[in-house]
Amino acid sequence: MIHSYRPAQLAARLVESDPDLKAFEPVIRRRIEAVRKTEHRLTGGRMPLTEFAAGHLFFGLHRQPGEWVFREWAPNATAIYLIGERTRWREEPGFALQPIDSHGVWEIRLPADALGHGEQYRLRVHWPGGAGDRIPSYARRVVQDPRTLIFNAQVWEPAAAYEWKTGDFRSADEPPLIYEAHVGMAQEAERVGTYVEFSDHVLPRIAAAGYNTIQLMAIPEHPYYGSFGYHVANFFAASSRFGTPEDLKALIDRAHGMGLRVLMDLVHSHSVSNEVEGLGRFDGTRYQYFHRGERGIHRAWDSRCFDYGKPEVLHFLLSNCRYWLEEYRVDGFRFDGITSMLYLHHGLEKAFTSYADYYNDTVDEDALSYLALANQLIHDLRPDAITIAEDISGMPGLAESLDAGGTGFDYRFAMGVPDYWIRLIKEKKDEDWHLGELWFELTNRRQNEKTISYAESHDQALVGDQTLMFRLLGADMYNSMRADDDTIRVDRAMALHKLIRLITLATAGSGYLNFMGNEFGHPEWVDFPRPGNNWSYHYARRQWHLLDAPDLKYRFLAQFDREMIGLARGHRILETGTPHLHYEHVEDKIIAFERAGLLFVFNFHPTRSRADYPVDAPPGTYRMILDSDASPFGGKGRLAADQVHFTRPAGDTNHPKNQLSLYLPNRTAVVLARGEG
Repeated sequence: MIHSYRPAQLAARLVESDPDLKAFEPVIRRRIEAVRKTEHRLTGGRMPLTEFAAGHLFFGLHRQPGEWVFREWAPNATAIYLIGERTRWREEPGFALQPIDSHGVWEIRLPADALGHGEQYRLRVHWPGGAGDRIPSYARRVVQDPRTLIFNAQVWEPAAAYEWKTGDFRSADEPPLIYEAHVGMAQEAERVGTYVEFSDHVLPRIAAAGYNTIQLMAIPEHPYYGSFGYHVANFFAASSRFGTPEDLKALIDRAHGMGLRVLMDLVHSHSVSNEVEGLGRFDGTRYQYFHRGERGIHRAWDSRCFDYGKPEVLHFLLSNCRYWLEEYRVDGFRFDGITSMLYLHHGLEKAFTSYADYYNDTVDEDALSYLALANQLIHDLRPDAITIAEDISGMPGLAESLDAGGTGFDYRFAMGVPDYWIRLIKEKKDEDWHLGELWFELTNRRQNEKTISYAESHDQALVGDQTLMFRLLGADMYNSMRADDDTIRVDRAMALHKLIRLITLATAGSGYLNFMGNEFGHPEWVDFPRPGNNWSYHYARRQWHLLDAPDLKYRFLAQFDREMIGLARGHRILETGTPHLHYEHVEDKIIAFERAGLLFVFNFHPTRSRADYPVDAPPGTYRMILDSDASPFGGKGRLAADQVHFTRPAGDTNHPKNQLSLYLPNRTAVVLARGEG
C-alpha cells in the first residue's frame, strides 16, 4: 500500500503543517483517497507497485533462450508486421504479430537467428481505414540515418553486457549541489558532443568544482535536437546522437566512481506529436496514450498530453521510471513541466494568487495521483533516490512526503528566485535595489518542503534571453575580460556575479543548482541548431577555453564558485536550518545574516565602501574565511586575508547587544566564522 495511514489522517497531517489549508481539507482527503484507489486499480491488491511497473520487461524486443520475443500494445490495430533490414522493409508473413489477448496486446516469437545485433527495424501497423510505420513504444535503442534522417529502432544485444565498476552505488546523505548539464552541448566544437567526451572532459571539471550531483538533460531520444530534449519520442531509448547505451552507462559509472550522483530530466508532462517517431496516433487513434480531442493537445508546446487516468498509460510511465533506475542506475529524476501536468490550463498565463487556485476543478487529479505513485515507486526501488518537482504554481504539498499527506517529491525548485534576479537587473538601477524585498524573495518558501535555489539555470539562458554574466556585461564581454583589464563595467559584472551566487546559495532551502558553464560567467545565450539560425551550433556548445585561459578573468569566477561550494559543503550550510537575519539597511545596501555558525555580510552598494561599520552579531571572535573581493577571485584585494574580528558591547543597559566593526568595500561579501581566532 502507498502508506499505513488513512486518508483522513494524512490530510490532517498536511493541514497541521499549514493551517491555511484547513478549508480545503475535504479536497485534500479526496485526492489522497484517489491515489490509494488508483494504486489498487493498477495492482489489484495482489502485487506491489514495483512489480506492476515492469512493462519494459514484457513489452518491446527481448532475447530469450533460443528465440526473440516482441510484444506491443495497440488496441485499435487490425494487423502488425515487424519490418526492417531482415525483411527488406516489406511485410513478410513470418514477421506478422498475433493478438494474444482482448486488450490489444500483440506478440511475435522469432528464431534466434532471425534478428542480429545492430539491425534496424520498425513496425507497420494497420488499423481500420489506414496504416502507418511506427517505432515500437518500448524501443530501447533508436537511431537516425545520417543521409535520409529517418529514425528506426535498432536491435541492441551486444555480445557482452556492460560490467559496472562501482557496484551498489548509493548517494551520499547530503544536500544536492547540482551541476545541470547537456551532453551534446558540453564540448567546444560546433557539433554534437558524446557521452564519452562528457565522461573524459566534463566529469572531472564537475568533480573538481565541488558539486556532488549531476542533472543530465535530453537523455531520452528526441527527434528534434533543438527541443533541448523536451519533445521526447522514445521514452525507453537513450539518445543515440550522443553514443551507445554502454557509453551512457560508462558515464554514469564513472560519475559514481567520483562520488557524484546522477539525476535525469524525466519528461512525463507531454510527448512529441510525431507519429512515425513518437506515440502520436500509434495505433491509428489519437487517444491511445493521450486525451481525446482538444485536451490531448498542448498548443503552446506543440505536443500531446498524456491521459493519466488510463491504466495502460500509467503502466507505461511507471515502468519508465523503474527502467532508468535499474537499467542505467540513475539516482533520481527532475520531473519536468509539473505545472503543465497538474492543471488543465497548463499554468499558461495563470497567476496563482490564493490557495483556492490549487483546489478547484482546473486541477488534473489523475496527474496528481500519477506523481504520487511515481514517487512511491521510485523511493521503494531506491530509498536514496532524489526526486525534484519543477513547478511554477507553488502547489502545497508537492515536496511533502506521502506519509505527511504530500505528493512525495524530495525537493521542489525555487523557481521565483532566478526570475527575481532577472527582473532586478533589468528593471532597477543598482542603487534602487531593496534588500528587504530581496531577502523576502530569497527566503520565501514553504517551511516543511525542501527547496533548491539557483541564480540561473538553462531556462534563463535560452535563445531570447541571456546568461546573467552577459546581461551584466553586454558587449564588453568580448573585449574587456582580459586579466589586466580594469573597467568599471567589468568590475560591476564580476562583483555582482559573485554576490548573486553567494547570497542565493547561503539562503537556499536545501539545495543549490548551477547550469553548466555559468559558474565561470559563460557568455551569450543557448540556441540549438534550427532554421532560424541556419542550423548553427555556435551557441549550442560550451567555451571551456575561456575558463582555461590564464590571461582572462573567467577563471576568477570559477575559483570563487569552487570556494563557495566548498564552503557550503565544509560547513554543512544547507543542512543547518534557515538563515537568521541580523541586519538590513536599505540606504546603505548592507545585509547580514547568520547560518551554520557563519556570519554572511553583503555590501551591495555600487559606490560606497563602509569603514568601521557596526553589524550586530552574537558575542565572540570571528575570522574571515571568504572574501568576494579577494585578488584570486578577480577582486581589488581591499581586505587582509584571514583577519580576525572581536565583538564589542553596544546598546544600552535595557537593550544590550554586541557588534562587530567591519570594513565593507562596495559590492563585496564576506563570510565570518564564529569562534575561530
